[in-house]
Amino acid sequence: MAFGSRDVDAGVVLLLGGRSEIGLEVARRLSPGRVVILAARRSEELREQRRELGQHGAAAVHCVEFDADDLDSHAPLLDKIIAEHGRIGVAVLAFGILGDQARAEQDPAHAVAVVHTDYVAQVNVLTSLANLLRAQGDGQIVVFSSIAGVRVRRANYVYGSAKAGLDGFASGLQDALHGSGVHLLLVRSGFVIGRMTAGMEPAPLSSTPDQVADGVIAGLYRRAGVVVVPRRLRLVFTAMRFTPRSIWRRAPR
Repeated sequence: MAFGSRDVDAGVVLLLGGRSEIGLEVARRLSPGRVVILAARRSEELREQRRELGQHGAAAVHCVEFDADDLDSHAPLLDKIIAEHGRIGVAVLAFGILGDQARAEQDPAHAVAVVHTDYVAQVNVLTSLANLLRAQGDGQIVVFSSIAGVRVRRANYVYGSAKAGLDGFASGLQDALHGSGVHLLLVRSGFVIGRMTAGMEPAPLSSTPDQVADGVIAGLYRRAGVVVVPRRLRLVFTAMRFTPRSIWRRAPR
């Protein structure tokens, strides 16, 4: 599909992180008439998600076992999905963990676990996906960055550092994919109200999974490089980069 097309690339919708609220909202919007693959650990427990996507018009919904932290399993899984279900139209990387910042400051293993899932595993999947889609000649990839990675804060620097690394990797991969027919959409969102942030006080300019999914779909259709949700955060991101460090280190999450 050529750059600038007003449609989403044909093929399977692959959701890596089959329980993600944002990912499922994106899949619902893309599902009519398409084959959807939900990839997650304990995939046999995804019956409700499978039923909902079927009700939204998916041609078929398949659930496959996916452990983001098992790096060696990524490439074989992607090969198997293509062999059994055909070319990938849209791949959504919606897996990740928030972790516990206080624990991570005391427990190196926990800090590494957060970075492994939120950065290393994403890099591994993205590299395999990019190679497959280059060979295919088209396809779209959705990567979720975060306000936490725009400028890393004291309050959540372990998670934020992983998102900062992912943001940089995805930005570079976009350039590497230029001219290949493959489109990578980088989504930079603010605080998202959902299961992952349950119990936390919503930050200003928060959004919902619905709102983020709407931004993703719009970005896929117009072949955007970056989508910011909500849009007003663009000004906030600029201000964040120029805030003096003496003030920044006291910033809340």
